[in-house]
Amino acid sequence: MQGSKGDMLIAGGTLLTMSAKMEIIEDSIIGIKDGIIVAVGKRGYQKNMNYSAQEMIDASGCIVMPGLVNTHTHLPMVCFRGMADDLPLMEWLTKYIFPAEARFVNKKMIYDGAMLAMAEMILSGTTTFCDGYFFEDTIAEAVLVTGMRAVVAQGFADFATPDNPKFEKMMGAADRFVRRWKPHAPMIIPAFFCHSPYTCSPATLVNVKKAAREADILYLTHLLENKDEIDTIINRYGKKPVQHLYDLGILDDQTVAVHCNWLTEEEMRIFADLGVRVSHNPESSMKLAAGVAPIPAMLKLGITVGLGTDGSASNNDMDMFREMDTAAKIHKVTSLNPTVMNAQKVLEMATVGGAKLLGLDDRIGSIEVGKQADIILVDMNQPHLTPLYNYYSQLVYAARGADTKTSIIGGKIVMKDRQLRTMDLNAVMENVRHIADDIIAKRKAEI
Repeated sequence: MQGSKGDMLIAGGTLLTMSAKMEIIEDSIIGIKDGIIVAVGKRGYQKNMNYSAQEMIDASGCIVMPGLVNTHTHLPMVCFRGMADDLPLMEWLTKYIFPAEARFVNKKMIYDGAMLAMAEMILSGTTTFCDGYFFEDTIAEAVLVTGMRAVVAQGFADFATPDNPKFEKMMGAADRFVRRWKPHAPMIIPAFFCHSPYTCSPATLVNVKKAAREADILYLTHLLENKDEIDTIINRYGKKPVQHLYDLGILDDQTVAVHCNWLTEEEMRIFADLGVRVSHNPESSMKLAAGVAPIPAMLKLGITVGLGTDGSASNNDMDMFREMDTAAKIHKVTSLNPTVMNAQKVLEMATVGGAKLLGLDDRIGSIEVGKQADIILVDMNQPHLTPLYNYYSQLVYAARGADTKTSIIGGKIVMKDRQLRTMDLNAVMENVRHIADDIIAKRKAEI
């Protein structure tokens, strides 16, 4: 480090590294060069390493920590936020969401919705997300504009979708999708997403998994979000959903199962043995009364678990701080044990745990020399964050996404002092308001 010149220096504040040793560094300093963290230590360390930078960021009064990782989103569903609330999952899907998607989803809606969702995430401390929806090419193009880090998953289902009316041609489109976006890693990483075992035939599940293995990419699917899914799959195939996927050869360490609210102990052991990863989305599942995933039991078995918000039509926000708070509390009340899912563990799930789930923990999720600089500053000079005894507890139980002051992704500042640098927030919001106005007008015309 002697005599080196860095791009950025973050000085002051309290650093939560989220590394294996979980170091906490008061009055910290972080050096960043070419998007990579090149120095971490106490502020006095700067004098010893002769380090300078083109941009200085004063983190005084802030907690400095890794950016949050949202492991499950449907970004454009922000356009349906509040459209169909207080409904059971299957009624919500089949009577409201699927028809709305068939009628109103197009490339403009996808792009504008994705931009709004990413603005919301950046403003609330998320720097990396994993998305699965229609027109994922368009979502990836929006990612390029915003500067976020994303796993973008091409979706599959055994019915015509807005981006591919002939579902039998989806594999060709998926191959083109992977070839287009794989060179953009590690900022944009392609993946495949089979909607669920009840919307995808065994042939689709197997063929998509085969293609995912050949491309060496993640394979995601909704699984056991609702208890009714068990009866549906048993009636069709004579076995439970996990056994169904196991027999098809779907489950392995490149499979991410989303929700998993009704996993049995035996099924959890299968996941642990095969390395299947789980995305936990507690707020969406609570709102839809779909169930509560047995996350403490999964963690005891060594299953990798990350947190996700799901789409804004079922959450209805993308604030990972709120998701952390919910994840900690829901398991305490359902188990009647206040010691489960402690604040430190939940923060791990939202940072390095989410990175591990996405296969990115060698690059992000903690603040260590050699990793990519995905860093947020949380302003602790707030009434609801005063006084401060425990950093992890304060972040999980008291902080809000809006307390995020500055966001850095890949060494680039995408928000500073609550001002977005890669998009015009007012224009982004206005674009989605126009989409909602159009939806409202067309629905009124039908009455």
